[in-house]
Amino acid sequence: MKVKTKSKKVNKAWLNDHVNDPWVKLAHKEGYRARAAYKLKEIDESLGLIRPGHRVVDLGSAPGAWSQYVRRKLSPQGAAVGELNGTIISIDLLPMEPIEGVQFLQGDFRESDVLTQLEALVGGQKLDVVVSDMAPNLSGVESVDAARISHLIELAVEFAVQHLKPEGALVVKVFHGSGYTQLVQLFKDTFRVVKPIKPKASRDRSSETFLIGIGLKAT
Repeated sequence: MKVKTKSKKVNKAWLNDHVNDPWVKLAHKEGYRARAAYKLKEIDESLGLIRPGHRVVDLGSAPGAWSQYVRRKLSPQGAAVGELNGTIISIDLLPMEPIEGVQFLQGDFRESDVLTQLEALVGGQKLDVVVSDMAPNLSGVESVDAARISHLIELAVEFAVQHLKPEGALVVKVFHGSGYTQLVQLFKDTFRVVKPIKPKASRDRSSETFLIGIGLKAT
């Protein structure tokens, strides 16, 4: 006699939701690798962050949906291939299938030698936008997970401060819970304009939201 475990029920429910998710269907139809593309799309369209000619770094890029979106924004008529007006550099711990015109670096953003490689790719040029969909592997222990999330975001902010143009923007994924208030304060201390956005493509039951900082404060 087979006994259904709770995890199997949960996995089946998730799979059913995923298959029937309108954002998943739209991503498949429009050639995006993940529904996450529409989170960045809504953020960008509401704030006008990414424009042709921009230099953009995508942190935590795999499987590449955000890089795909940026690539189309930097192309005439939003083309997925062909002419590209701008620069996209992507980084992730995981491998990522190539995207035409996107420079990809596989490595751990938390390690100084990988950051050095990323800075070499940037080539001393100031960036217009840094986007980060990075999230740590969650342990389920709230205090541990909050510290891991905060560390990644602090690194992203530090990178942005060093490499963004004065009027540049940073987009990061955060989670409501322990440490969220401190991260908002970090953004307010760093940027002139701070906006939290929970895109429609972000699942209702998810605690994720996105913080956007625009325009570096003078140090």
